[in-house]
Amino acid sequence: MAERWTVLKILQWTAEYFKDKGIESSRLEAELLLAATLGLDRIGLYVNFERPLDADESAAFRERVRRRALREPLQYILGETEFWSLMFNVDPAVLVPRADTEVLVEEALMRIEGPARVLDVGTGSGAIAIALAYEKPEILVTALDCSEPALEVARSNARRNGVADRVICLAGDLAALPAGPFEMVVSNPPYIPTKDWQELMPEVRDHEPRLALDGGGDGLEAYRQLACQVCHILSPGGWLLVEVGIGQAEEVSALFKAAGLKEISQRDDYAGIPRVVMAKS
Repeated sequence: MAERWTVLKILQWTAEYFKDKGIESSRLEAELLLAATLGLDRIGLYVNFERPLDADESAAFRERVRRRALREPLQYILGETEFWSLMFNVDPAVLVPRADTEVLVEEALMRIEGPARVLDVGTGSGAIAIALAYEKPEILVTALDCSEPALEVARSNARRNGVADRVICLAGDLAALPAGPFEMVVSNPPYIPTKDWQELMPEVRDHEPRLALDGGGDGLEAYRQLACQVCHILSPGGWLLVEVGIGQAEEVSALFKAAGLKEISQRDDYAGIPRVVMAKS
């Protein structure tokens, strides 16, 4: 007789398999993948522990488990993730939005006044631009990215979250920013030093877009380009807010000071790591 794979049994097996593969939160990830496969939420799994999987469900789940075991990000397999309590489509054209970036959104929201014009440089999935537009219906956000596939994802997310009329997705890069003027510029730019690339987790190194991650020799190239242009596109008293990598806050602050920006400050993420640098024109 063929072995009977119930929801509970397949969860237990998958959690152990993921653990052996070095995947953290192995049980949670097994639950999320199985719930998506069966069209249930996690509570639905718990009330259906004795339910067997049919052949099609088993095949679909095995394929998702295979991909995750190869360290493809869970969010790419699911096709979506949560950021700022909103849902975003994600695929390998864009970075997976991280919770650390919500600190940048918090700081930006505290500084936006009235019908501001905001530029998001390197928008990727559109997470920052869309979160700001969602919270501030009076603002207009230009979401800039040099990757057309990324812009397509950002456009889909703007539609999904009901802000497509106020988030303008525009092709462009750090070499020549839009003229503005803007009351605020925000960015989560590439900041990983090239020399550190091989040390990254395989989910990042092998699957997320390197263009959005590799910040050059010391990881600061994007900040240099921002610093030399931003004073020309910010309105008087406008704000620049950027996310930075571990250990980069002081160097980025120095770059901004040398460019003539003022009122430079930093904000830690929830792990106590300086994560956002803010400056005023």
